Amino acid sequence: MKTRLTAQGALTTAVAATIVATTGCYSIMASAQSSIILYGTVDTSVRYVTHADSAGDSKVGLANGGLSESVFGLKGSEDLGGGASAVFQLEDRFFPNSGTIDPAYPFFNTAFVGLQSTTYGRLTLGRQINPLTDAVLRTYVSNAWLPTNYEFRPEATMSEGVWTSNMAKYVAQWQDVTVELSYAFGGAAGNFGAGSQIGASVAYAPQGPLRLGAAYLDARDAVNSSLHVKAWTAGGAYTFGNTRINAGWIENRQDPGFGNFPNGPYTPTLLAALKYSAFASRDMFFGGITQTLTPALHLSGNVWRTIQRGENAAKNGNATQFSAIADYNLSKHTDVYIEADYSLYRGGLVGAQLQGISGVSSADGTTQLGMMVGLRHLF
Repeated sequence: MKTRLTAQGALTTAVAATIVATTGCYSIMASAQSSIILYGTVDTSVRYVTHADSAGDSKVGLANGGLSESVFGLKGSEDLGGGASAVFQLEDRFFPNSGTIDPAYPFFNTAFVGLQSTTYGRLTLGRQINPLTDAVLRTYVSNAWLPTNYEFRPEATMSEGVWTSNMAKYVAQWQDVTVELSYAFGGAAGNFGAGSQIGASVAYAPQGPLRLGAAYLDARDAVNSSLHVKAWTAGGAYTFGNTRINAGWIENRQDPGFGNFPNGPYTPTLLAALKYSAFASRDMFFGGITQTLTPALHLSGNVWRTIQRGENAAKNGNATQFSAIADYNLSKHTDVYIEADYSLYRGGLVGAQLQGISGVSSADGTTQLGMMVGLRHLF
């Protein structure tokens, strides 16, 4: 049987071959002063969801992901002496049910190089996670034991796309406090601010029970640089014994007409799915509880409440979402899990995509029930 290789397939094959070849070269040349790690997560599930289309039909099938995103990547560092080192990371997101690359993101969804110092902090350049998302992940994210951004983590939707391209990010740490500052270059000739983004965050994350964080992002429209979309967040988590409680708040505000931010995943299709044209502001309040019954078994319950102020009264709305998870470690690297989620949408939020980064289908009705059983392996 002959197989025709498309241009996209040829490019993907060539890039993958380059990674393998490069990894081999580095393995030969690596010394005690440098290291390169190949890592990844493969996670998929059988998922059932109601109101999966405009006709109100239900569907069941092997999902694009599960409790975690499926990724593979390379990261490494080289000791430069004097407490300084060079660092890099490349990471791709893919769908294990079909073997395809996630079309919503570039081949390398994370791609940066930088320098870090034990004295002066860390500076990285490239496509990377923004400071708001970092602050949430360090402190009060839902289900903190799970890697990456999973199928039903709605706070990810409120983080201006999680990843930002063309970003310079500086991270400094003093004992238990981490501060991040970022600037994403718009790259527009004659208008340096167009399409840019600034960000800042602070996180208090000690080994003790209490963690706190706050952050701010401001992105400017690439066509009309006087238009902005802004995000704020604050929250915390507290752990006592085998129980963790988290709570947080995120607000998004946008100027009427905002719709062009090439540094984030704001394509016209994604903007339509998020219903960005419908709101002037959105506030999400969320909280959850995680119980570690044994070192291998996690149980959690979470709730998210989103309130939307529309560009006009007809677009006002709200959403309430619930999720429950049982996750069991078969080994250090392999988990099995079950999850159920239920959403109630009202007014201008009916049809909005508020499930998280891997939430593909949104509720076309006023309610949506989802359930999945899955398997995850980390390497």
